[in-house]
Amino acid sequence: MKTTPRIVADGISTSSQGFEDFFSTLRPSLKLWDYFVNWDKVFRHTKQNEVYLNIWNVLLGKDKFKNELHSLLEEQPNIVKALPSLIVRDGASSNSFAIVENLDDLGAADSVFDFSQPAITPELREKVYVFIVKSGLDRLFKKDGVKNLVDYVLGVEAGLDSNGRKNRSGTSMETVVEAYIKKLCKQRNLDYIPQASQADIKGKWGFVIPVEKATRRFDFAISNGKKLIIMEVNFYGGGGSKLKATAGEYQKLAEQLNVKDVKFVWITDGQGWKTTKLPLKAAYETIDYIWNLAWLGRGYLEDLI
Repeated sequence: MKTTPRIVADGISTSSQGFEDFFSTLRPSLKLWDYFVNWDKVFRHTKQNEVYLNIWNVLLGKDKFKNELHSLLEEQPNIVKALPSLIVRDGASSNSFAIVENLDDLGAADSVFDFSQPAITPELREKVYVFIVKSGLDRLFKKDGVKNLVDYVLGVEAGLDSNGRKNRSGTSMETVVEAYIKKLCKQRNLDYIPQASQADIKGKWGFVIPVEKATRRFDFAISNGKKLIIMEVNFYGGGGSKLKATAGEYQKLAEQLNVKDVKFVWITDGQGWKTTKLPLKAAYETIDYIWNLAWLGRGYLEDLI
């Protein structure tokens, strides 16, 4: 750990004092308003199939569903492209599904249902019917099913998006730190690059950064033209063995970036570190600048420019 004038002014002069202050000010959570659901993405994905979904609505509540389905597909074979949006799937672009049909013979070929092509033949239209019935989607079309498939898909998309919450704390961390960096750069006439590569940094400021991989990107690079700050940021709401390895990786990175006129700052936060205190402390004692959001908010970064 290295001190700065502002750190010393806050009564922190030793590594032990610094670590205890850092550790005691780790945040319990970091949720921004987009944590719950990314509604822009939900409505965008739904909009892509809205026309087809409204055509599918014609079948809702029909008594002779199979006959009506074949007739509709004969007139509108392209609507099969919207079928994957009706069911929880393994990716927004999934349009083909291989299904195990015979559990007694796992060597048998899977049944493949491909909805990327229009159902232009009776055989393809029958496969659509089989998929709908065997997957349980036919329940949506019954009289006690849904009233509008566009609204239903909005719900499916919102549910799928909620699975991304575990990744949003990391994104929130970058958003919060970048807001601080933007303000600082405006006040101090600095430049910064988000997701900065070695080539980006050299091209803009002329600094040569020693990295193992040319494709490596740093969360932020900040410079006044004479000095360079490389910054990595992350948030860990939960603990685990991974954090021990993470601390070691950043120690190694700090060693690589120990070159003239370059400072490496690791901004990390979250209660996940509470379960990995000793590895974090070891990293804190060897890396010059490990700060959390509380420390960033105190203005310590300004001392490095």
